[in-house]
Amino acid sequence: MPEFASKYDTLLLRRDRSRLYVTLNRPSVKNALNPTLIGELRTVFENLRDRRDIKVVILRGASGTFCAGADLKSMEQSFTDKPMPGEKDPIAVWNRQFGTFLEMVNTTPQVVVAAVEGYAIAGGFGILCVSDVAICTEDAGFAMSETAIGIVPAQIAPFVAARIGVPQTRHLTLTAARFKGPEAFRLGIAHYLVKDSAALDAKLEELLKQIDKCAPIANALTKQVVMKVGTEPLSQVLDFAADKFAEARRGPEASEGLRAFAEKRPPRWAVE
Repeated sequence: MPEFASKYDTLLLRRDRSRLYVTLNRPSVKNALNPTLIGELRTVFENLRDRRDIKVVILRGASGTFCAGADLKSMEQSFTDKPMPGEKDPIAVWNRQFGTFLEMVNTTPQVVVAAVEGYAIAGGFGILCVSDVAICTEDAGFAMSETAIGIVPAQIAPFVAARIGVPQTRHLTLTAARFKGPEAFRLGIAHYLVKDSAALDAKLEELLKQIDKCAPIANALTKQVVMKVGTEPLSQVLDFAADKFAEARRGPEASEGLRAFAEKRPPRWAVE
């Protein structure tokens, strides 16, 4: 299994026990998304798919900005190819690839935590909305700004709607509204609102200690159950959930967790 020490051009990676810190690292353009950055993020999450030694992934941006959206210059360079007769438009193919990446983050078995300061705009906003838990500072800026420049937040909008509902997503997309941390917290985009970067660091460490207490496989299975809600009939979701419960109960984590409870000690995964 590939390790995470590989050299990346647009990412900084740091492993600390079962935590993987992934920092978007294009500070000169406020960590805007270009094909290289998206490709490197995809590689990281592809490698995470079968990893159980990584419990949580922390996404952050270098130099105090999460992500200012797509790098429009690189986007324009990517859109020069014309569609061939009978073939799918290459722009649609390129756009769908970003959706595939968001699906990958959305369903990764690890807990994904977004630590947001500065800006989370357009594509950066989409990445934020596929995190499991998000912390933002009061002065962080947010927007789904695509319609203001004549394009569609095509791959982002479904994930935003899943997070905050269709009515609020219609408002944000059709007005290209800009707003700050308190509104992101009110809408449910962020789960924690903090004053500044120092408070963000403190809240992040507090949150990670909470996640440390949770069993990694149990978290992964629970995430699978929750992700089914609203996409399948309830009876099918409950059948699936029962199977995941049985899988966890017969696995090593449940045996260790129940033994630790009886012995009045923390389970092994909580004391790495």
